[in-house]
Amino acid sequence: MNLVKWDPFAELEDVSKHLDRIFRRTPAHLEPERELLTIADWTPTVDITETDAAYLIKGEIPGVKRENVKVTIEDGMVTMRGERKQEKEEKGKKFHRVECSYGSFMRSFRLPDDVDEATVKAEFKDGMINVTLPKSGKSKAKSIDVAIT
Repeated sequence: MNLVKWDPFAELEDVSKHLDRIFRRTPAHLEPERELLTIADWTPTVDITETDAAYLIKGEIPGVKRENVKVTIEDGMVTMRGERKQEKEEKGKKFHRVECSYGSFMRSFRLPDDVDEATVKAEFKDGMINVTLPKSGKSKAKSIDVAIT
């Protein structure tokens, strides 16, 4: 029998990582018909940028296959969902540490009023999902000069 020295800080780190995973999960919006709250297994990180012509959502989803990713637009929300499958343990192969998150994911964002939903494009390349949300031009802000007397 091997003696192992107890390291309370390593144990605290494990608990902290576990809690991070729990609280990092994003619940899906409630659907009135179903009244179900779904929780994703992990949450990909995203960058959202804006130009004069469009908004761009870039999501990191390494290790996810194209056929396991779906982008939908419904009720003023754009939703990216998919699944990263875990490698199965094979005979003669041991996993010493598994830190990557696996399972289903989902991210939803409310669309700005000036997005043209009919021309939204999604592209998947090199572990990145890029969703381009072109602006319609309908809701452009007007500037009005007001004379102050």
